Amino acid sequence: MSADTVNDPVVWLPYEPKELDDLPEGLTCLYWDGTDVYPSAPEEVRFLTGFPGTKGYVSLIDALSRTRDLDVLQVLSSGYDYLLPRLDLLPPGARLCTGRGVHAGPTAELALGLLIASARDIPGFARAQREQRWAPRSLTTLGGKRVLVVGQGPVGALLADRLEVFGCTVVRLARTFRSASGVVVHGADALPDLLTTVDAVVLCAPATDETYRMFDAAALALLPDGAILVNVGRGELVDTDALTAEVAAGRVRAALDVTDPEPLPVGHALWRLPGALLTPHVGAFTDAFEEASRSFLIRQLHHYARGEALPNTVLTAPGRTRH
Repeated sequence: MSADTVNDPVVWLPYEPKELDDLPEGLTCLYWDGTDVYPSAPEEVRFLTGFPGTKGYVSLIDALSRTRDLDVLQVLSSGYDYLLPRLDLLPPGARLCTGRGVHAGPTAELALGLLIASARDIPGFARAQREQRWAPRSLTTLGGKRVLVVGQGPVGALLADRLEVFGCTVVRLARTFRSASGVVVHGADALPDLLTTVDAVVLCAPATDETYRMFDAAALALLPDGAILVNVGRGELVDTDALTAEVAAGRVRAALDVTDPEPLPVGHALWRLPGALLTPHVGAFTDAFEEASRSFLIRQLHHYARGEALPNTVLTAPGRTRH
């Protein structure tokens, strides 16, 4: 740190500052690799960025516990439920911001891929390939099907648009009803009636008290025979035991990028049921993540340097007032 920057707010980033274009002036930006080797004293950091993925969680919590004048804890995940038990470590007035929107494209893409793979039984053909067995059969298609997209944040809204390109009739659902420019988004209270009318459901909603196990045994029972359930939101949205029973009975197919618990325990029935397709929570992390997260962080830092409100602020720790 030079004498000219010693009083500038200290920022920890998961990328080398020299590799980032257009960083704002007036900040001392330092690279942190997610380990417990910190680039400066945690007590000095004002803008702390959590390392992508699960790497660095223990070190992040340790650094957070040592901060004194933290302004911003910026995570690059869409949700922050994994931080809920440690939010008491946020200094008074510190803001928690998520990476909502950074993962929208890749996650929507995976959701669409899982839906297609389930409809066309790609896992079944993969098993036949391993057995060198040629077994053609007729399967369903997405064209003309009714697909319920639960959650209309960046992922759900983008997925809904892409499903329409495939000729699906898309039914959108969020917490509350709204209608604009001819697009209707149903409120959560309409879920039971909608479930009886759709061929597939894709879950893109966050984990909240209201969404916890919203797809329990009663909700799953409303789905028509042969329906597909895709979950790229959070595992806690679904009662895993109830879903396992429906898949085991051959009544519903499931394609899950998230589970409850996560990871799914060794020996769990969903690992081997032919109507289940599992991916290990990989929707967000592709080769597009680095560029998207870099651009997002630069935008956030410009807002911060100008003293502006930060997009994706989900809470402010009670305490001192900010100016």
